[in-house]
Amino acid sequence: MTTATTTSTTSTPFCAPASGERLERAAAALTAHGFTVEILDGAADARTRIKELVPEGAGVFTGASETLRLSGIAEDLNDSGSYDAVKPRILAMDRATRSDEIRRLTATPDVIVASAHAVTETGSLVIASGSGSQLPGMAGGAARAIWVVGAQKIVPDLETALRRIEEHCLPLEDARARAAYGSPSAVNRMLILNAEHQPARGTVLLLREAVGY
Repeated sequence: MTTATTTSTTSTPFCAPASGERLERAAAALTAHGFTVEILDGAADARTRIKELVPEGAGVFTGASETLRLSGIAEDLNDSGSYDAVKPRILAMDRATRSDEIRRLTATPDVIVASAHAVTETGSLVIASGSGSQLPGMAGGAARAIWVVGAQKIVPDLETALRRIEEHCLPLEDARARAAYGSPSAVNRMLILNAEHQPARGTVLLLREAVGY
């Protein structure tokens, strides 16, 4: 399941950007759990910061994410020619005959850049997926992981994070998937990252603005 597109901040509580105080609280909790955290003003700043964080020539895999698409980060990483981009490579492969190669490429890139469906004020990242293909790299397969997260995704706790996914993210993603692929979306797999035990492996860029959904 992707983090698909909306920038509304008024329709539901799950669309409203978190206050600066809540962002700071989430950042402090994530930092205490081993993540490197930066609070940035918005998507343009994240786009610039990603170019600084991802070395040229690195093998980089971008998780399916409207946050990355809307910010231009996905385009920078996949289409600029500055990186060994995994996604264009696997899209050109025959899934019937090269599925093992695709699986290995997506599971163990040098860097995975993605988003999350929720970040809790207690310091956890929550990511839902239909296929699960982007989860191994985030969980530990990638040497480095970077998450770009809009302020509307900050929630108090895991219970609220799961509710956000079911009530807010899934309906929006289901509509996108039906329009794009003619098939529904589903929360078939879930990844909850409560801590990062490898120093400097996981970086979370928290944005003050709402991006994606």
